[in-house]
Amino acid sequence: MRVFLTGASGFVGSAIVRELIGAGHQVVGLVRSESSAKALTEAGGEPFMGSLDDITGLTRGADAADAVIHTAFTHDFANFAAAAAADKRVIEAFGETLAGSDRPLITTGGLLGIKPGNGDLITEDDASTSPVRLSEAATIAQTALGVRTSVIRLAPSVHGPGDDHGFISALITIARNKGVSAYIGDGTNRWPGVHRLDAARLYRLVLENGTAGSRYNGTAETGLTFRQIAALIGERLNVPVVSVDPDEAASHFGWMAHFASMDCPTSNQKTRDQLGWEPTHPDLLSDLNAGFYFEQ
Repeated sequence: MRVFLTGASGFVGSAIVRELIGAGHQVVGLVRSESSAKALTEAGGEPFMGSLDDITGLTRGADAADAVIHTAFTHDFANFAAAAAADKRVIEAFGETLAGSDRPLITTGGLLGIKPGNGDLITEDDASTSPVRLSEAATIAQTALGVRTSVIRLAPSVHGPGDDHGFISALITIARNKGVSAYIGDGTNRWPGVHRLDAARLYRLVLENGTAGSRYNGTAETGLTFRQIAALIGERLNVPVVSVDPDEAASHFGWMAHFASMDCPTSNQKTRDQLGWEPTHPDLLSDLNAGFYFEQ
């Protein structure tokens, strides 16, 4: 298939490029710079210069493709609502372009903030009801237009070697700057992770075998406690590991405070059963122990 991929130069997107090309697909990747275009070309992809603000360009790229995978997002946590609204517009534009074609539209969501419907674990049947993060509902809505929609809900930590600017890197930076590695309260809230290469394989499997209107949980484990993560960061940085009172979390973690307190225990059983997906790469603690996250 000829796949139009947004975020092609990103931490996850660049892994998807290699996964898709390795499986015989063509990739046309949205990039914003000449350096990203060069890297994509060297990986075997075709650059498409543009941005998420250029709806006309995005729809042109989608119209010429057999499928769309959307991983790009403006991570402006100071103005998250505006970024989410812009993402919704992009998804709706893709839906209008692909309408009536049964072509796949695969978008990227998150698991933080989703509440388990039955039992202790978030399953694929638990829809996101976030009034802020709009991508999941916007994607599923395009199914009614005759688009083969799927949402891949990634773990809070997508990890592995490479240029990771996600939550784990932010936590390490905070611990360095504060001189302590912290968790909130008793630190028993859980965060799952997934290796970027396992995530990339999941995108390919959904592209090839996903069913319309489906949600897939991209996690490799049920969840590590935040205290476990903080303890390993503290050990690697040789700084104390401390508990922060919830009232003091914003002062310590800044924009991360809201996320650092969330409990996100997740099941990936339905995803594995439907697609035959099995995470095989190192888990989050193994990657932290490997040391590359702490190299300056």
